[in-house]
Amino acid sequence: MDSNAVADGGPEPAARWGRALPPHLVDRQLAVRMGIEIVSWDPDRMVGTMPVEGNQQPLGWLHGGANAVLAETLGSLAAGFHVASRGAVAGLELSCAHHRSVRRGVVTGVCTPLLLGDRVVTYQVSISDDRGRLTCTARLTCLVGKR
Repeated sequence: MDSNAVADGGPEPAARWGRALPPHLVDRQLAVRMGIEIVSWDPDRMVGTMPVEGNQQPLGWLHGGANAVLAETLGSLAAGFHVASRGAVAGLELSCAHHRSVRRGVVTGVCTPLLLGDRVVTYQVSISDDRGRLTCTARLTCLVGKR
């Protein structure tokens, strides 16, 4: 996908992810199965959405692990942009603070860098509901390895 590409209601999510991944890997992606869509590809501000439906825990609320998947997806993609062709990234730590429950609609994650080092990068992901209310704050730290 191009930087700053916006999801336009066009192809199915798997087709959208297929633009960025080898075809044989698309259906294996957790982000595809959870309905995560990247709506803004920018190294300084990665934005993605995820439906609540299909990602709920038994009581009907958005599963906390779903927040973690959204956060790690956004942070890992942003870290990948940061290192580009000079290295690879591996997650070191992910923490999530769940502020309020969500029962329906779509949540939006906004990922911004906190530290962009040569060996370690850290991102904050703020997740909000359809009404713009903060529902989760996550922090992802990744190790940057040289290829």
